[in-house]
Amino acid sequence: MSKNKNRTSNTMNFEVEEASELLPFLLKSMPNRSRNSVKSILTRGQVSIDDHIETKHNYPLQPGNTVTILKNKAAVKQEQLIGLTILYEDEDIIVVDKAAGLLSIASQKEKKQTAHHQLMEYVRLENPLNRIFVVHRLDKDTSGVMMFAKSEKVKRTLQDNWKRIVKERTYVALVEGKVEKSEGTIASWLKETKTHLMYSSQEKNGGLRAVTHYKVLRSNKEYSLLKVQLETGRKNQIRVHMKDLGHPVVGDKKYGAKTNPVGRLGLHAKILSFNHPTTNQLLLFKSDVPTTFIRKTK
Repeated sequence: MSKNKNRTSNTMNFEVEEASELLPFLLKSMPNRSRNSVKSILTRGQVSIDDHIETKHNYPLQPGNTVTILKNKAAVKQEQLIGLTILYEDEDIIVVDKAAGLLSIASQKEKKQTAHHQLMEYVRLENPLNRIFVVHRLDKDTSGVMMFAKSEKVKRTLQDNWKRIVKERTYVALVEGKVEKSEGTIASWLKETKTHLMYSSQEKNGGLRAVTHYKVLRSNKEYSLLKVQLETGRKNQIRVHMKDLGHPVVGDKKYGAKTNPVGRLGLHAKILSFNHPTTNQLLLFKSDVPTTFIRKTK
């Protein structure tokens, strides 16, 4: 048995109440972690008994010992991540909060300053063979919550079952003008031109059907802040549908915006909720709406 004595942002401390070996003690103390994950924590030297680091699985614990678990050592390296904050990590997935201006994946011009490349370097601090796999993307100038997989198998599970696994994808969009209708749905077929511009049609145009739901959160004469929920996840979907609505996303010159009052694209991925691809546990992650979006609609 153990008693969780106290917890800091970097450590968890447990007091041993009865004799036990170290690995079974840790498994009981961290019931939400898998056996392999707990073993990794031990192997990486993140566990201390009283004053010394201990890596032996069968180390004998006695009543009165204090077991200290240093949270992911690699997490200390988060400070090296630029434009990224890790919201959640386990052996299967990493969920991050991405800043506007950071590419999700490499482009012809930029290979290293991307979310994917930085996270690849991050997981390789633990093991040089570790890898990161792209599950979905956010446009470079869109901020907010996105997820990566840690194996090809998990990536395929997520992508092949995306509509079933993902329960909620909510964005906020700062758009030009006052949106009069308080809520609505935009549906069309989206197709990409040779110049990588998406265009929308009410007729089947050989493209993909896209459905976007919106609700006005607040507005003034110049701008409106919308809650936007995706029923489908097509390239540039929200941006194209806001143009269809007659209220382009601010800063989105590509799709008809005339203004850029926040110095960036006015689009933010606020909520991502999904069933974990391995455990099926329902998870929900949020990212705060940029304050500049709110100020413009006061």
